[in-house]
Amino acid sequence: MAKKGTIKRFGVSLDENLLNELDGLVANHKFPNRSQAIRYLVQKNMVEEKWSDDEMVAGAIVLVYDHHKRELQKKSTHVQHDFHHLILSVQHVHLDHDHCLETIAVKGKARELQLLADNLIGLKGITHGRLVMTVSH
Repeated sequence: MAKKGTIKRFGVSLDENLLNELDGLVANHKFPNRSQAIRYLVQKNMVEEKWSDDEMVAGAIVLVYDHHKRELQKKSTHVQHDFHHLILSVQHVHLDHDHCLETIAVKGKARELQLLADNLIGLKGITHGRLVMTVSH
């Protein structure tokens, strides 16, 4: 096994469509080259692999919703109170007359954060929801 910090080169074969997707990732993230994009993807995957354990993670739940939906705010608050031990802070932003964006900073076991996110994203009236997690050190 190579010591940490040693760079090893290897070849990768990809079909043309997947290679085009990789080149798009390089362009979108402004990576200097394909190698950096592959490193990013591997590291991202390794972090996500740890989520299956009971390792502590931190992250954010991002929700976009129509605030005119009846009972949505009440239901969301109820869910958040059920998971209060995972929630660090909540930011509420008015996007326009009808839509709000809520960012919920969270920390806890990955499976608990996923459960919280699923409960919130599944509420009727949520137009977009996403959980972003990273290893908490």
